[in-house]
Amino acid sequence: MPLRQRTRIARRLRRNATEAEKRIWWALRELPVEHRFRRQHPIGPYVVDFACPRRKLAIELDGGQHATREQQDVARTREIMRRGYRVIRFWNNEVMDNLSGVVETIMREAGK
Repeated sequence: MPLRQRTRIARRLRRNATEAEKRIWWALRELPVEHRFRRQHPIGPYVVDFACPRRKLAIELDGGQHATREQQDVARTREIMRRGYRVIRFWNNEVMDNLSGVVETIMREAGK
């Protein structure tokens, strides 16, 4: 996928963020600079929800539609990992119900 098209997709996704994405973004923005995250960040042919390039950490938020797309998610995760990133996934309801626990897990993973 050409870079321009991925950039347009990422911008559209940022504009149309889910409530869970908005909540976690506000929390991630408060983290120390060495854990600076980007949202809707292109990695290879994919655009991940959040990424910390310095720590090679990608965060994916999954809604209900992901329950039926398990094989695609596995392939996507495998490709992102092939590019040197660790991938952690959270369900949207985890973010909505336990934001502090999600951020704590992210900080622990970012410190590795």
